Amino acid sequence: MNAPVDLRKRSAAPLVPPPPPLFPAHWPGPPPPASRTVLAAAAVAGAGAAVAVPQGPPGLGWPLVALLLAAVTLAVQRRVPHPVDAAWGTLAVALAAVAALRDAEWLVTLCLLGACAAGSLAVAGRSFRGIVTGALALPVAALRGLPWVARGLVGVRTRGTLRLAVAAVVGLGLVAVFGALLTSADAAFAGLVDGLVPAWDGGGFGRAVWLFALGAAGTVGACFLLAAPPEAPAPRPVPPSRLRPVEWALPVGLLVALFAAFVAVQFRTLFGSDDHVLATTGLTYAEYARSGFWQLLAVTVLALGVIVAGARLAPAGAGRRGLLSALAGLTLVIVASALSRLWLYQEAYGFTVLRLLVLVCELWLGLGFVLVLGSVLLRRPRRPLRAMAVSGALALLALAALDPERFVAGQNVARFEATGRIDTAYLADLSADAVPALARLPEPYRSCALEPIAARAQQGGWREANVSRAVARGLLADVTPSSRGCGY
Repeated sequence: MNAPVDLRKRSAAPLVPPPPPLFPAHWPGPPPPASRTVLAAAAVAGAGAAVAVPQGPPGLGWPLVALLLAAVTLAVQRRVPHPVDAAWGTLAVALAAVAALRDAEWLVTLCLLGACAAGSLAVAGRSFRGIVTGALALPVAALRGLPWVARGLVGVRTRGTLRLAVAAVVGLGLVAVFGALLTSADAAFAGLVDGLVPAWDGGGFGRAVWLFALGAAGTVGACFLLAAPPEAPAPRPVPPSRLRPVEWALPVGLLVALFAAFVAVQFRTLFGSDDHVLATTGLTYAEYARSGFWQLLAVTVLALGVIVAGARLAPAGAGRRGLLSALAGLTLVIVASALSRLWLYQEAYGFTVLRLLVLVCELWLGLGFVLVLGSVLLRRPRRPLRAMAVSGALALLALAALDPERFVAGQNVARFEATGRIDTAYLADLSADAVPALARLPEPYRSCALEPIAARAQQGGWREANVSRAVARGLLADVTPSSRGCGY
């Protein structure tokens, strides 16, 4: 006869815990309906976005919209924000302000995306465990806030509200009729109205409706989060690792040994610079700089992931700090190698915006290794992610302060003064940010580089007001046509 099976012992076997949800499971949101203050704030923010967002190149309208969104959010909140939230909000406005200072659209686009993420973290960052979920919480809250706002709109259908709406419609009608008559009677007043009011043709009306919806939805999402944020996540205990010390230390130790051997054998190649290039037969500057650069960049990214994962999976007594610190230190040497190669390549063949961006990204990854190394030594493996997000936003501001296209143009002009070589076709594709540096070139190089930029320069209204283009317009006034002899 078979022995009875104890089902309790089977059920006691350890189970793999399910992955944590992307957003908090308990996030009921505020009870409907939305208050009139929220509805008014959404309407004001939507109208501001519809009127102020530039229709052409980047300009003053973007920081004005960011300030308006911050103001209406503070008005709804009615209390002093937490210092961390205030810091994220200030960072969002600062990133949006780049649109009024720089003309490079790629830089402005990156800064505006960073401003959106920072604005989301300003209203939701401390309520979410991860930095990514906090940056994506605002659009999710905007979608969840639609029924909340719909109930609020239904609740304001009172007699007084309808009469106020009728009065507003009558007032707008009177302004439209008399405004049309006055603008047709005086050219100066017509110019003022044209500059303040966007075009209301078919395409302009659709664009205004879309921008109104985006501005109002962003404000609704912020109010939804401020009215009833999800419960703050409790500190999640780190489960003990199921790996034995030798099972963890063996792969990490082998990787450390590989990195150490690579750095030891290739030390002269990594930091040989000019002497190594000249002493190696058949090795040009381009071959030296490009040989293995992208591989070293891939090694940097993968090693960062290995260190973060290794810190979380390390069992007790595995020598985590020693091995991971050695791996981080050796990877920093490889980061320095990649930076030296790229810098040498740019000095030899000229600076470009792409090479400068890769250089900045590599510097940011190096900073990430320093942060991860500190977290490993302090036994806090989850802390560097938020610090890396902050450093990434600050790096964007630093890049905007550097004025990358002007910096690249200045380095190429300096190289021309030293060697007589310059690529005017590439420099002519830069934005108005590069004009002050390119204006130092002698003719005909000056006109070859500046004429295409002058042809692309747009004279917009107050929404497109931009410091960089304002400075460039004075320098582009005397550019003479000479593109026939420029080679493009």
